[in-house]
Amino acid sequence: MKRLDIFLLCATVSLYKPHEVCGGDCVAETLSEVDASFCHGGLEVIYPDLKISPCSIIPRGQSLRDKMTGEWGPPQVRLTNAEEGKRYALMMVDPDAPSRSSPTLGHWRHWLVADIAGSDLKKGDLKGLVLSEYRRPTPPRSTGLHRYQFMLFEQPADKTLSLSQEESSSLGNWDPQAFIQRFGLGRPLASVQFLTQNPKD
Repeated sequence: MKRLDIFLLCATVSLYKPHEVCGGDCVAETLSEVDASFCHGGLEVIYPDLKISPCSIIPRGQSLRDKMTGEWGPPQVRLTNAEEGKRYALMMVDPDAPSRSSPTLGHWRHWLVADIAGSDLKKGDLKGLVLSEYRRPTPPRSTGLHRYQFMLFEQPADKTLSLSQEESSSLGNWDPQAFIQRFGLGRPLASVQFLTQNPKD
């Protein structure tokens, strides 16, 4: 597979607070063309110490992976060109559960929010109907990098989104495409993803 240019870990994330990510021991990692091309539409995902936009690999050997797995709650999500009179729906999934090479539990549903007002989305103030509470990224040991994907949809004015009883009973093996088709959400208006793995690996 064709690879993009090598990104230094210092450049894979956009820091939201002024401190060093790599220090003196940056390690080169690559982002595949497919993984990089997932991002479109200008969606921003903002955690306390980093902003993800565009697609990124979370640096290894630093505290960011630990914080993402063990400390940080839901990120801010912002789309500066959201339309104030419209409603939106956001989903966050891990298609690589338990691993990218054997995704027998993908897509794992990490977050699902409906009825997000465009005016709130423009400000990164993600209010709405929470259909699935935020779950931190917790990739298992020795399973490599996982993709954590955020997809934003315009919600049809006449649709009320909900999970079926079967969907609500489990986070794994969720079929986001079936959910999208059931409510006529169409293609994502914007999407972004980050790649990370267990901080002990």
